[in-house]
Amino acid sequence: MARYRHVDLSRRLLPVDLESQLVPGTFAHAAHHRVDDLDLSAFDAHFRNDENGAPAHSPAMLLKVVLLGYSHGLVSSRRIERACRHNVLFIAISGDAKPHFTTIADFISRSRDAITAVFGQVLSVLAGEGLIGRTMFAIDGVKLPSNASKHRSGTRAQFLAQAQKMEKATRVMLDRHQENDAGSRESQAEARSLERVERMKRDAAQIRQWPKDNPNDRKGTRGTVRKSNRTDNESAKMATDKGVIQGYCAVAVVESAHQVIIEASAHGTGAEQELLLPVNDACAPQRTAGTLITADAGYHSEANLAGLAVRNIDALIADNQMRQRDERFADRAKHTQKRSPLHNKARQAKKPTLFSQEDFVIAEDLSHAICPAGKTLPRNGKQYRLGDYTAIKFRAAPETCKTCALRPACLRKPKATPSRQVVVLTRLPKDTHTQRMRERIDSPQGREQYGERFDTVEPVFGNVRHNKGLDRFTLRGQKKWIGNGSCSPSSTTSKS
Repeated sequence: MARYRHVDLSRRLLPVDLESQLVPGTFAHAAHHRVDDLDLSAFDAHFRNDENGAPAHSPAMLLKVVLLGYSHGLVSSRRIERACRHNVLFIAISGDAKPHFTTIADFISRSRDAITAVFGQVLSVLAGEGLIGRTMFAIDGVKLPSNASKHRSGTRAQFLAQAQKMEKATRVMLDRHQENDAGSRESQAEARSLERVERMKRDAAQIRQWPKDNPNDRKGTRGTVRKSNRTDNESAKMATDKGVIQGYCAVAVVESAHQVIIEASAHGTGAEQELLLPVNDACAPQRTAGTLITADAGYHSEANLAGLAVRNIDALIADNQMRQRDERFADRAKHTQKRSPLHNKARQAKKPTLFSQEDFVIAEDLSHAICPAGKTLPRNGKQYRLGDYTAIKFRAAPETCKTCALRPACLRKPKATPSRQVVVLTRLPKDTHTQRMRERIDSPQGREQYGERFDTVEPVFGNVRHNKGLDRFTLRGQKKWIGNGSCSPSSTTSKS
């Protein structure tokens, strides 16, 4: 019988050359050498130990460790500290310095501006190496949860109602406790009840104090008031395909040559339309006159297209009907999520089919329409504007529809609706930014250019979220989120 040597994985002391662990061609090797070439003098302002005090950990070493940790999906300071003690690669890049997790956390939270400047330098280095293409920039966003509770969101009136409800509950509990007390010794349950009363009092006081500390409401795009959040008031409640989250909309601008994230930011709003122009302004230093900007339908609006035209920015912004017009997406329905195998398989009652506009005959002079029952629907008012269309209404008199035998097949609610109305829409021939964008994006060249967007930005988000595990914001507030740029082709982000 063949015999083999035992593979021993137990602990041992080995002579290790730390620098040889940083293999050329890896991210660790690039970070180790490139960070040392950057200007890190902005970090020195934090220290006052030039004459007295112990030597501090080098900002270059801490920055290398943090970047390497993010590239491996380690976003926790404790996990990065553990890696610096047990992972040979982290031991090598830190020089076996073993920084404490509080040192790492403090470095991240206090060095936002300095690290932002570092990312700007990295972009300059990448541009010098020819790794940033200026042909096409793809813009996309993803909604990520933050370190905030969505149950603490609401309006000021809702906060006041919560405080009043908690105060009422504490009064009821105190009255019941006093009735049961009657001079007897407190039981363990009554002691817990008193603790709960005190906790509810503190929570109610905090709720009442929050509007005083935050007197200004957050305004929406149309002058509406956005819901506040007592945990992180810069975050927002957002609807996603996996439910409602409390978080930020993370937007990235990715160039098409090497998938480098040239600009990244987080916004406390789920409305992507209002982010297109600010994001374009932020990436202006990296953009040239010939750079094409692409974005999906979430960023499309007539106002945004007009703003891009004023800025002389070449862009392809899809609209909501783009895929319906593109024959390449004709079979997209087969890729939708299938129903659960446990769904109700009983035959569902079919809804009655109502008469549509095509079942009505419109007079050539547009003075009236004839319904399927042969009755006349006079024109109701003048022609009016409805979005990009002109509309003409035809409505039957209530007496005409009241005794009609086809009433159930004509009205969705026969008992409540007095008579049938038909609206004829005609698209306006006016040359708008939206219409010009539709014509351009439907052209063969436009489809080819817009098709590059999927290969540019989608893999970056998949890599960052799934492979690297950077799928949430761990700090509160935009000031603590290091997000004015990124420096590596799909390997790191400036999110902490």
